[in-house]
Amino acid sequence: MASGKRNRKHSLWHPSYWPAWTLVCLLRLLSFLPMGLKQRLGGWLGKRLSSKMRSRARVADANLAACMPELDQATRSQLVEDAFVASARGVLESVHAWWRDMTPYCESASVQGTEHLEEAKRRGKGVLLIGGHYSIFDFALPLIACKLEKPGYMYRPNNNPVIDRMIERGRRRHFGIRPFTKRQIRPMLSFLKEGGQVWFACDQDFGKKSEVFVPFFGISAGCITSPSFIARESGAAVICVSHLRMPDGSYRVVFSPIQESFGEHPEQDAKVWNSFIEATVREQPDQYLWLHKRFKSRPEGAAAIY
Repeated sequence: MASGKRNRKHSLWHPSYWPAWTLVCLLRLLSFLPMGLKQRLGGWLGKRLSSKMRSRARVADANLAACMPELDQATRSQLVEDAFVASARGVLESVHAWWRDMTPYCESASVQGTEHLEEAKRRGKGVLLIGGHYSIFDFALPLIACKLEKPGYMYRPNNNPVIDRMIERGRRRHFGIRPFTKRQIRPMLSFLKEGGQVWFACDQDFGKKSEVFVPFFGISAGCITSPSFIARESGAAVICVSHLRMPDGSYRVVFSPIQESFGEHPEQDAKVWNSFIEATVREQPDQYLWLHKRFKSRPEGAAAIY
């Protein structure tokens, strides 16, 4: 298939996009499966992908070896498979969120720390919610947005416009949520100043855009400083947020206390949200996106992880 930039010159119905449309149709059909069946299918699919996607399995294993050196090989291998299962289930949960009714899950999810969120709203300068890439990422969006009055989120558009259309239409159908890309920082700042609440998962490795290195499971992880800039320029209250699928199949959202003085010291800010994510991951280690090369960027002189 042609590159994403070249493809954007074509109509969405150009033959080069037909494979993507086929995938969209398949996912739409899967959305109609009962959630219990989605979970079982995700378990089956995740186990098979862990043995087929060897390069990603090696990335996950390298991440876990660096972050949890106390684990023996057998335990680590099982956790790699569990991470694939969690991610596969997360894809099917996302499909549910894109097309199906999320009301029952918004009503039944356990939500902790709402008092912090309400205090942040009362301050009247918007709320910046710093999240992470846990396995229920898109399924979590309405679980969080239903607790907000004026929700928004930061995102990176998918290179394939058909896939991007599917994802973004699915996300935006909930609670009037407003999207912002990295090229829309100024409108997002205005949105926050007007009392908006924006969810920003900033925990991936952004390569050369990494500006500071802070500990994540004791390993220096490259981080961007955009959250600090956004908080400083908007005056928004900053809260960390996590969202997990619990072992019993229920869902839980946690809002942290307001992070006072956030925006004044970017390196300290990065330590704050990395520490929050690490604590969450240690609770449910299979739920994090270990398949991502979180330590691709390395400080000068540091050994490569991959």
